[in-house]
Amino acid sequence: MTLRIIPQRFAPHAQGLLRIAAALLFMQHGAAKLFGVPHVAMFEDLKLFSLLGAAGIIELFGGLLLLLGLFTRPVAFILSGQMAVAYFFFHAGQDLWPLLNKGELAALYCFVFLFFAAAGPGAFAIDRE
Repeated sequence: MTLRIIPQRFAPHAQGLLRIAAALLFMQHGAAKLFGVPHVAMFEDLKLFSLLGAAGIIELFGGLLLLLGLFTRPVAFILSGQMAVAYFFFHAGQDLWPLLNKGELAALYCFVFLFFAAAGPGAFAIDRE
């Protein structure tokens, strides 16, 4: 007998809520890079046709597709890869530990998106399975 605080039948709903929350939070990164909202000083002079500009486009539009639950698996796979690249190219070289190299968020997004690539969107998605 397993003790369940939340019944198993609500798992797709929790999965859908995680997808929506992760997408909304992720979209902020793209909006900050592309539109300056919210304002992040390091993105002030960002060029659209740069590595960070491309990342902003992927974050904003990939996050929107994930939010809607449209093409969830392929989009989540791409976003997971983007976060793996972000971690290894921008964080891992600074220190071994994610807490010290400020890569915790990139690592967590990478695995959350990998989960959605494998498990699908959950509830509240346009492309529900």
